[in-house]
Amino acid sequence: MATLAQPLPRSLAPWKPHHNPWAIAMTVTLATFMEVLDTSIANVALPHIAGSLGASQDEATWVLTSYLVASAVILPISGWLSNRFGRKRFYMTCVAMFTVCSLLCGIAPTLPILILARILQGLGGGGLAPSEQAILADTFPIEKRGQAFAVYGMAVVFAPAIGPTLGGWITDNFNWHWIFFINLPVGLLSLYLSNRMVEDPPHLIARKEASKHLKVDFTGLGLVALGVGLLEFTLDKGQEKDWFSDPMIRTTFIAAIVLIIFFVFWEWYHPDPIVDIKLLKNRNFGTAVFLQLVLGMVLFGSTVLIPQYLQTLLGYSAERAGEVLSPAGFVLMFMMLLAGRTVGKIDPRAMAAAGYFFTAVGVYNLTRLDLTTSFAAVTEWRVLQMMALPFIFIPISTLNYVGVPADKTNQISSLSNFARNIGGSAGTALLTTFIARTSQVHQQTLSAHVVRDSVPYRLYMSRMQDVLIAGGMTTAQATKAALGQAYLQMQLQAEMLSFNNAFVLLSILLFCLVPLPFLMRLPKKREKPSPEAAGH
Repeated sequence: MATLAQPLPRSLAPWKPHHNPWAIAMTVTLATFMEVLDTSIANVALPHIAGSLGASQDEATWVLTSYLVASAVILPISGWLSNRFGRKRFYMTCVAMFTVCSLLCGIAPTLPILILARILQGLGGGGLAPSEQAILADTFPIEKRGQAFAVYGMAVVFAPAIGPTLGGWITDNFNWHWIFFINLPVGLLSLYLSNRMVEDPPHLIARKEASKHLKVDFTGLGLVALGVGLLEFTLDKGQEKDWFSDPMIRTTFIAAIVLIIFFVFWEWYHPDPIVDIKLLKNRNFGTAVFLQLVLGMVLFGSTVLIPQYLQTLLGYSAERAGEVLSPAGFVLMFMMLLAGRTVGKIDPRAMAAAGYFFTAVGVYNLTRLDLTTSFAAVTEWRVLQMMALPFIFIPISTLNYVGVPADKTNQISSLSNFARNIGGSAGTALLTTFIARTSQVHQQTLSAHVVRDSVPYRLYMSRMQDVLIAGGMTTAQATKAALGQAYLQMQLQAEMLSFNNAFVLLSILLFCLVPLPFLMRLPKKREKPSPEAAGH
């Protein structure tokens, strides 16, 4: 074979980093842990922030919304920024920006300054995950990417597992400022290690040099920033403003859709697009983006639903609800390692299909939740719901890059993370709306079946009146209070049924995804460098 004896072009030659790949994986995972931890901690500390800065709870939610919008804006363009300025430089800029803005958040004296700092922090934090996944994809050969993504995934699940508990402890024993200050040593260590360990492969250096003469697509930048920002705002504030009955939500939604459609057409024909939309024509990547979108909806949606159920229906505190979620995070760490070691030994498409099936079963199992479910039972069901997720995340993340040119890894990782982020925002917004609307329907249905002269109703009212009278109320007061308790109980049951409906809907959606991973192609054997080629 004469072709094997010829040296490969530099851009196609096998590249290996100068440092140990696992040391690089741990380095980029450190920043992931910092960013995810900070997000989950901030959620817990929101009431403390509102009280300290003299803001209402509604105003304080902008601390979360501003971060989400800013990170959503930077996600789709992070691949282009990495190619344009160099991935290492862009990644370290994101780490530095996140760290410095954490300090600004911690010392913010007023809510507007805190929100501004959170916007800048979101711009830095949003660029971390795509860069890190692209670094892992380039650092590890395809047969070891599963294990590399498993290490990365451990940080993604471990940080939310300890975030609520750690956030509650910090805000109770110190103050909310320290939830931002703890990022400073981690950020400085990450910067030092990244400067020593991370490097750009030759194909990225060549692409950076080639793109220097190209003009910046300012139109594309403006379209994606405005379109994605308005869409994220619509999803985050829609339920709060009663969706399209509010003129502002109608305006932002229409503007977002128009801008995004115009952006797609503009980028499709641009010679140096901010987002390479044509990559979606790749069967593996197009399928992976759709699967990531739905996975984001289910993962983020269920993570919001369970604490909401525990706090509104079972009366749990925020810290107690966080304790229900924490064991699942620790189990996920072990399952990540197991999935990472398994992905190279069996068909990753079969792994993903099995992961979707068992996750669907776990979500459907949550329909067993009622108003008397114990702490231990909820914790166990949460673990069962989450433990198959690594068998989805790792195979999909690995197959994501199959058949895609090496110089497109930055675009692949940025679009994948963007799909999961938007899926999470959309899933949370739609599920919250679904529960609010179906709860009203269930309440009307239940009230229609209340018969005042029925034996169960009279027994309930009689027992409730006896308890209240024994507590010191008069007969008239006890009658009114018993009626109020009956109405409250009906409201709780209606909301419980709406949560059950939401879990059924999510499980059906997951069952429908079971066959879709088989649309993806397996990596070809010839993608591995041959010994002859590796010698040149």
